[in-house]
Amino acid sequence: MTAMSAGPLRLTVDELAARAGVTVRTLRFYSTKGLLPPPELGPRRVGLYGAEHLGRLELIEELQRQGLTLAAIERYLAQLPADIGSLDLAIHRALVASWTPEAAEEATRDQLGRRAGRALSDADVDRLAAMGALHRTDDPEVFKVDPGLLPLGVRVLDVPIPLETLVAARAVVRLHSRATAHDLHRLFRETVWKPYRESDPPPAELERMKELTDQIQPMVVQALVTAFQRSLAEELAAQRQ
Repeated sequence: MTAMSAGPLRLTVDELAARAGVTVRTLRFYSTKGLLPPPELGPRRVGLYGAEHLGRLELIEELQRQGLTLAAIERYLAQLPADIGSLDLAIHRALVASWTPEAAEEATRDQLGRRAGRALSDADVDRLAAMGALHRTDDPEVFKVDPGLLPLGVRVLDVPIPLETLVAARAVVRLHSRATAHDLHRLFRETVWKPYRESDPPPAELERMKELTDQIQPMVVQALVTAFQRSLAEELAAQRQ
């Protein structure tokens, strides 16, 4: 386990800006808009920021990537619990990023290290790849990064889970998620889309229906995540009995 993971994350405003890839001026602007909670006061009244601040910045970045305005981001964050933790923030970001899963980014190993807040070994890269947080390219020093999964993957690096287990877990998730997506698509096609097409709607209404179908996707994704979280909690509770 690294020294960084041995205790709570405590960053100065300059360090937080470097980790999040934004300017200090941007951080102060977010603070005045209420998007970031105030820092803790450390020695000499220096403001110290934690994992929750970094998680909020990563979520703001993803919401901006989705095209949300600052006002819309304010409304989104206002709906979150006041005491939401960094893990839940990372899950929210992964959920938001899943609305546009093709939005992968390229990053070098050094850039990955800066985003992770730690130097990444070959074993770390293998584990992140096994989790789907990144994918290798033809250049061994350049990777395709999933911006939603990377923060979650970094949190798991210090958990003693064998690489083989991560690979197997990802295979299980992909298998069942594909089956669920196939069944949901078939259900929607047969009970909603097909009858609507057979009603011979005007072209404008047909295009509107396609737009509504796209807008339903985030709701379905969130419903699946919520159902999975509840099922996992029930499974863990049953194991403790």
